[in-house]
Parts: sequence; structure tokens; C-alpha cells
Amino acid sequence: MSGCGKVKAWQVPLRLVTGAFILHSGMEKWDGPDEQAQGVHGMARQTFPFLENIDAPRFLKLLAAGEIALGAALLTPMIPTRLAGAALTGFAGSLMAVYAQTPGLRKEGSVWPTPDGIGVSKDSWLLAIGLALTLSPHQKHHKHVKHIKHAQHVKHAKGHGGCHKHHCHHEQGGHPGHHGHLKQAKLVAREAKEARRLAKGVSPDGHSHHHAHRHGPGHARKGCPAHH
Repeated sequence: MSGCGKVKAWQVPLRLVTGAFILHSGMEKWDGPDEQAQGVHGMARQTFPFLENIDAPRFLKLLAAGEIALGAALLTPMIPTRLAGAALTGFAGSLMAVYAQTPGLRKEGSVWPTPDGIGVSKDSWLLAIGLALTLSPHQKHHKHVKHIKHAQHVKHAKGHGGCHKHHCHHEQGGHPGHHGHLKQAKLVAREAKEARRLAKGVSPDGHSHHHAHRHGPGHARKGCPAHH
């Protein structure tokens, strides 16, 4: 059932069990006796008065045909799950309406069933299953959302790639990066230090201009008595 791509794995047991149960119920009603027709028709017309215009045997046939069609739809993989779920919800909702309106099926002032109403009250499970199938996410919508998330992820990754390239461009000389700024600051500091040294009259080798003037420019620092 899941091979056609229309039914998800968690939906298979719900559709299989409810479909088989409803299909079997409809087939049994198809040739039901008059007593069964009178009983089912009597309960239904108390909730839906317009059914009085339909005789009991014909109503039972119509009900049986509806159950057979619904059971077959639930068992057919090609039928979309949400469509089959909506049909099951409507069918189970009508059964619960009969349960709520028929005297003797519920305890007085309570939603809980009497012994006679237990069989009908269990149709609430069918209602819950129908709602679950109807509210299940649509496959195309799920794929569309997944595609959008994938596209956003790719775009985000490309954005990070662009930032990385921009950072590398800065580091390689397009713009001074962090290391470039540090090197430039060291160069400025070195030039400022040299300027202060020249302003004080001290050469890069530690001799003052006055010392060089006295001993000559070729005077070695090592032989100078001032350094001993």
C-alpha cells in the first residue's frame, strides 16, 4: 500500500483495519433481514427525521452501499489519504450523532454508554481515526517545505562562502586585514621611535652627534673611553 507513494507507513494500519471492518459491515448489511433494516432505520430516523420518507429495506441497502464504498476507498492506495479520511470522519460523525440522540444508548446526564450503547459508542474510534487521516500533512506541501528549507540552507552556505572569500581577499592584500593593520602599527611605532632618537641627537648606533663631532665619523664605539 505504501509503494505508490500516496500512503505513509503510519497510515497503513489505520486505513487497513478501518477499511476492512467497514467493508465487511457493509457486505453483511447488503442482504440483511427486515428486522435488521427496521432496527437500523428506526435509530437513524430519530436523529435524521428526513429519513422517514425512505422505507427501511431501501435505507439498509443505501447504508450498505455507502459502507462498501467507504471501506474500498480506505483500502485503495490510489485514493488520497486526506480524502478517505474526510469520508471516514463524516461517516463516523453521523454514527456518533445517532449515539447522542438515541434514548437508551447513554447513561442519563453522561456521555458514557449503557450496555446497549457500547457497540455504537465504539464508533468514536472511527471518528478519531478519520480526523487523524484528514489532518495528516499533505505530501506535496511537505516536499515543498523541504525544498524551501534546502534552498535556504544552500543560500546560507553560499553566503558564508562569500564572507570567507572576502576575508581572504582582505588578508591577501585587497584590504589590510588584521595582520596588515598590526604590521602597519609596528612600522609607525618604529618610525616614531627613530624620530624621537634623532630629535635627541642620538644616532642609531647609540653615539650622540657631539661624540661623533669630537672623534670623527670613523671613530669606533668599542675604542672610545666613554664606553668603558
